[in-house]
Amino acid sequence: MQLIEKKDQQTTMVRVRNIWAAAATVLIGAVACNSTPTPGLARGEAVFDACSPCHGTDGAGNRQLGAPAIAGLPLWYIASQLEKYQNGQRGANPFDTVGLKMKSMSRVLGKDGDLESVAQYVASLAGVDAPGTLESGDVAAGRQEYGPCTACHGANGEGNEALGAPPLQGQHDWYLMRQLQKFRSGWRGMASGDVGGAMMRSNTLTMDDATMENLVAFIRTLED
Repeated sequence: MQLIEKKDQQTTMVRVRNIWAAAATVLIGAVACNSTPTPGLARGEAVFDACSPCHGTDGAGNRQLGAPAIAGLPLWYIASQLEKYQNGQRGANPFDTVGLKMKSMSRVLGKDGDLESVAQYVASLAGVDAPGTLESGDVAAGRQEYGPCTACHGANGEGNEALGAPPLQGQHDWYLMRQLQKFRSGWRGMASGDVGGAMMRSNTLTMDDATMENLVAFIRTLED
C-alpha cells in the first residue's frame, strides 16, 4: 500500500512539474510577444510581409488592388503618409475603399519603431520602372499644366521634403490619375490638419479629366 501511495505521489509531482514547465513556456512566449522588437531594416522587412500582398514583395504595386509603387520612395514621405492613415487624415472618406484598407492596415504598426522601420525598408528597395497604361494625354499640353507643380514637386518631379511633396518620377500613371481625381472629388485633402492635401485639392478643382491625363502624360517623361 505504501509503495502504491509513494508511486502516486511521484506521479503527482511529475504532473505538477510538467504543469509548471508548460506555464513557464507560455509566460516566456507571452513576454516575447509583448516585447518591443529592435527597430531597423530587419524589423521593417518582417513588418513589410503585411504590405506585400497588395504592394508586391518588390514594392512595385498592383493596379487591380489600387496599390501604388512604393519601392524607393523617401523614408520621410512613407512615414508621413502612414502617420496620416493612422491619424485619419487619409483613408477617412467612405468612398475611398483603397484608402480605408490602408487606414486599417496602418494599425498593424502597433509596436514602437515599426512605422519607421517599415518606412526604412521600403525606402531601401530598388525603384521600379512603372509601365505606361494611359492611352491618351498630350505631353506638350501637360508641360504647361505642370508649371505650377514645380514649386512643390520640383522641375523634374523629384519632390521636396520641406514642403511634404513626394517625388512623382517612376509612379504608375493610373495611380497618379486616380489621386488627382480623389483630390478633386474631396476623397483626399479634406481632413483637418492636412495642409498639403488641402493645397493639392485646391489645385485640382479646375482640372477636368483631359487636363489630368495631359499632366500625367508629361510627368511620365520626367527623369533625374
